[in-house]
Amino acid sequence: MDKNISLPVSIYALGGLGEVGKNMYCFENEEQIVIIDCGVKFPGVEFPGIDYIVPDFTHLKNNKNKIRALIITHGHEDHIGGIPFLIQNVNIPVIYAPKLACALIKSRLEEYRMSDRVKIVEYNSDTKVKIGDFDISFFRVTHSIPDSFGVVIDTREGRIVSTGDFKVDLTPIGPDIELQKIAELGKEGVDLLLSDSTNAEQEGYTPSEKNVNDSINEIFNNAMGRIIVSTFSSNISRIQQICESAVKHKRYITIVGKSMEKAVDISRSFGYIHIPDSSIIPASDIKKYKAGELLILCTGSQGEPNAALSRIAGGDHKDIHIMPGDTVVFSSSAIPGNGIMIAHIVNLLTRCGAECITNSILADIHSSGHPSRQELRLVLKLFNPKYFMPMHGEYRMLRLHAELANTLGIPQENCFVLDNGDTLVLAKHKVKLGYQVEHGVSYIDGKDINGLAETVMEDRRILHEDGMLIIALAIDSRSNTLLDNPIIYNRGVVQKHNEKALLECQTLVTSAIKEKLGTKTNFSELKQVVKDVASKFVYARTKRYPMIIPIIMSKN
Repeated sequence: MDKNISLPVSIYALGGLGEVGKNMYCFENEEQIVIIDCGVKFPGVEFPGIDYIVPDFTHLKNNKNKIRALIITHGHEDHIGGIPFLIQNVNIPVIYAPKLACALIKSRLEEYRMSDRVKIVEYNSDTKVKIGDFDISFFRVTHSIPDSFGVVIDTREGRIVSTGDFKVDLTPIGPDIELQKIAELGKEGVDLLLSDSTNAEQEGYTPSEKNVNDSINEIFNNAMGRIIVSTFSSNISRIQQICESAVKHKRYITIVGKSMEKAVDISRSFGYIHIPDSSIIPASDIKKYKAGELLILCTGSQGEPNAALSRIAGGDHKDIHIMPGDTVVFSSSAIPGNGIMIAHIVNLLTRCGAECITNSILADIHSSGHPSRQELRLVLKLFNPKYFMPMHGEYRMLRLHAELANTLGIPQENCFVLDNGDTLVLAKHKVKLGYQVEHGVSYIDGKDINGLAETVMEDRRILHEDGMLIIALAIDSRSNTLLDNPIIYNRGVVQKHNEKALLECQTLVTSAIKEKLGTKTNFSELKQVVKDVASKFVYARTKRYPMIIPIIMSKN
């Protein structure tokens, strides 16, 4: 194609704007689509029965022939967890990912029996890839998992840079952030910068992972009984520090939780976590050791009901039960919306006699992997972009990040605070607002990769909040008569012993159905009568609108 022909590039998110999680950013021209990241969002208590929330892939399905590649910035679940669901919906020719993320993606695809569905190519800081009209390169950043990168997308219309998740950690666990390369990119010219906004509310600098090490060692020095540490299975740097301290203090390590076991196994195989084989024992053997000789490393720091720590706290784990003298450490910050679940687990653990340590100014047992405001200022100064789009954060975080950019000289009209589905269009080194693409969410229940629609979730919320009435009728369709009084099954609407209320509802439904049967009608109209009468009755009693399910059985 003639290189003089303009192919404007549309930039949009299908997830990650106005929220923390399910990150997915797309770069599209008339002929190609390149995707950066495909993550999940973990549901709170407001999503009963749901395991993951992923982006709606409808726009990508409608443009599946344009998809050229998926690029992964690092191996956290909010950036890779949606991959099995994506490749079930569309063909992804190739996934480019750093070393550790490659291993984690392969493991996840094997779990879904999809390991042969996509080609996975490893990249590093020196890799350069040409994908259609897009020239892709990378720069290393520091984050809470090894092998984290930002992405540079050079197009004939201009240069786009995405930082991925990062923080400017000058004493990291692992390689340094490539500040020199970032500065060089800024000198060459950046048209549009997309940057992590998760900690845009926090002034100063995010503490280094090294700061956490002192607090961890202090806990190991002071704890006389077992130490149980719960953290994210993807926080490899934290896990390495915890295990190093355990070995230093001559404690045996038990790893509990499927995702934790898998993450530690993969990270050990690549040399990111160093634990002697002699220091690891199975959970079934912990009774053979003294309490002061044990570290239990597990999932569940967010209070997830099915995670290892929840099962331990509830007495449901077959090998591990809480004992007086145990020290339980939550080495993570609460994800917004999970505070209630965490508090519930802390109460259960405390009731069983454990001492619980959560992150506070008195115990720095967690350091964020995201940049605070001074780091955001530094990166904005180094990249010096013409246009700026804050990403990865709730709306207030995006807004604060944009306002921060204004104070550094980026004009307000050049900063774009967008929602998922909104587009920017880059053409001839200028950026403007564009059209909107189809977007939304899909709810993943178990292994159902198709996802649940919002209507299903609405039904679940009604059941969860307002209850359900099932009203069964038997009629003779030849004579248009009701054969017996309706039977009402009540779940969560009125108290079981309140027979008077149910009898009153039954009488009202019976009267309405008999009246309707006296006219020309059909099953659909009869069901609507049942719904209307029962719904009005229950609302008058409870101010709730439960789910009403009419069942009509015909003699003929």
